[in-house]
Amino acid sequence: MTDFFSLFDLPMTFYPDPVLVKQKYYELSRQLHPDRAATTTTESLLASASVNEAFKVLRNPDATMEYILKQLHLIEDQEKYTLPPDFLMEMMELNETLSELEPGDEPALKKATLQLSDLLAQWQQDADRLTTLFDGGNRSRELLLDLKDFYYRKKYLLRIKERIDKFAAQS
Repeated sequence: MTDFFSLFDLPMTFYPDPVLVKQKYYELSRQLHPDRAATTTTESLLASASVNEAFKVLRNPDATMEYILKQLHLIEDQEKYTLPPDFLMEMMELNETLSELEPGDEPALKKATLQLSDLLAQWQQDADRLTTLFDGGNRSRELLLDLKDFYYRKKYLLRIKERIDKFAAQS
């Protein structure tokens, strides 16, 4: 697997500088694009695809978090991660609220949306604290496991957001 940070000549960070990412993307795209090669080879196509994928990942904080955790062998595709019971209880309550929603019940939908918004804001605040430690050079096992936990919490919260969005669209 291509190391996107090495490819873009950037340090491994959860929030790479978007200006540098864009500049490096255009630079590499000009250099490696298959149309610029004398003959298009599988290698030139793969290199161009890697640049495109790196750009896509490094522009998206959630994708960057997933990518870093995979690079550090902390998560795997289809992993069955167990979230903490207190978090799951909180999510169960929110899911119950969503299950009880009736079409057209705008106050209840607004309440659930605000509750989720608060949870996402708290997640972001806590995740920023952890990613700042990582970006500052802390690569302790404890920090990495906390980041993994936050990754899975966010995935859970985003599934609930999809559920709320779907319900809102149907109302």
